[in-house]
Amino acid sequence: MSSSLTEPWLRGVAANAAAPSGVLLRLLHPAARAAWQVLCRERALPSAVVDAVIAHPEPALRRAFARSHYATAAQRSPLVDDPDAFVLSDLASGPQPRRERVEPLPDDVVETLLTRQDDPAGGRRFATADDIRHDLVYSRQISVSYHRAMPAHRNPGLRVQAAGRWLWLTPGQREALLADPEPSVRDAARRHSRVLDPAAMEAELPEADGHMRSLMLLEYAVSHAVAEACLAQGRDLWSLAHNRHTPADVVARLAHDPDPRVRACVAGRADLGRPLLDELARDPDDAVRTRARAHPLPRTWPQRHALDRVFGLATEDIGPFGEMRVEPDSEWYGTCAASGHPLLRRVAATCPGLPEHLVRRLADDPDEQVRHLLACNHPLAPPRIVLDAFVAIPRGRPYLLTLSRLPRTGLRHLLGHGDPEVRGLAAGDPTLDGPPVDLLTDTDAGVRRAAAANPLLPADLIATLLDRPATAEGAAANPGPSAERLHELLDRAGLPRGGQ
Repeated sequence: MSSSLTEPWLRGVAANAAAPSGVLLRLLHPAARAAWQVLCRERALPSAVVDAVIAHPEPALRRAFARSHYATAAQRSPLVDDPDAFVLSDLASGPQPRRERVEPLPDDVVETLLTRQDDPAGGRRFATADDIRHDLVYSRQISVSYHRAMPAHRNPGLRVQAAGRWLWLTPGQREALLADPEPSVRDAARRHSRVLDPAAMEAELPEADGHMRSLMLLEYAVSHAVAEACLAQGRDLWSLAHNRHTPADVVARLAHDPDPRVRACVAGRADLGRPLLDELARDPDDAVRTRARAHPLPRTWPQRHALDRVFGLATEDIGPFGEMRVEPDSEWYGTCAASGHPLLRRVAATCPGLPEHLVRRLADDPDEQVRHLLACNHPLAPPRIVLDAFVAIPRGRPYLLTLSRLPRTGLRHLLGHGDPEVRGLAAGDPTLDGPPVDLLTDTDAGVRRAAAANPLLPADLIATLLDRPATAEGAAANPGPSAERLHELLDRAGLPRGGQ
């Protein structure tokens, strides 16, 4: 047995969809460490294996599982009781690669992570409670409903955190936090309420470029003095055009800025009057005219934000969108789906709650981006357009491969495709006319691996491929061999029987 084959065999068995729990449990042994990333991050696991991973003594294994996008939130949730802070940090950070739309963690898990405290006697930790809270907030694993309920939560610490989302609170929630019986909550509310005080923003705005200056100019209340300084310097004008709190007279001046990006941003605002909107609809720049004409008055700010996500979007950047802090009403998305303007149909395609009859309509839309956005965002998108999106959007493939509606059969026409990732998808098709023998010598390792894992291959050929470094991993992932054959392969790899 060649040592060069050991790791490919272990990784292949870890990826084998037909491998029973008994086989996969053997891979939890420390000698199979090379397979842990594949096992815990690149496939779904049977419940018995999930339980064993959660209870495994090696943090590295638990950390890998904490970032799995194949595991459900319920399967990952028991890690909230993990003693290792890095495991908690990975759980809070969420599945990797990071996606816009992520299944929220259960509310009780969210509460535990948000209210976690560092152990004063625990020594220095590189993943502190504050780090974990930060990771969770930016992971999109907190449901919008939980965010909405936080200002009235029984735990004052969570009410303090809710005050930090001041811009997204209702007037009633703000008033309640300012009058909260807990001094710490009232203090936090007063501190964060300053984001809507133009004088406070003027006093605190950093002069140097950076994240804080950009955030304040994008979202905080803007004083006339700050706006005038920006106009005089020709600085941060797009941010001012975007900010819903920018004074109306400043917005009118920005509508005549030489930069079409600034004018297009103004054209999308929800507070424009008819005369200014009509003027922008006649702008010499096509993007400005498009933004002004596509979205009729009256408008709302959530609608503006929804359109921001698709306006100017390049095909290669299309993917799944996460929940908005405040969503437009569902009727508006329906109106967009029936619009004659492709920009509005694109925004409709990002809505996962769009009714089935509108999904069928958009699936045949003449605009390619509409179809691709629908494929990435709607659970009822037809498999044919999901496959089209896979072929057209290389950057979206890691996400699309996680979808059950991505076709894995009927792919014969893609066997000779110039893109190896597309050839690789076709190479695994179990309904081909015959085994993809020609692709076993493909120049791309991923294509060879997929071809070697095709269940159409005869047993004797699989046995031969297992002893070739170029095809060993794919052959070990082939669902054809029995459980006992897989056990024998792990024996050959020197992996002990008897679990961990």
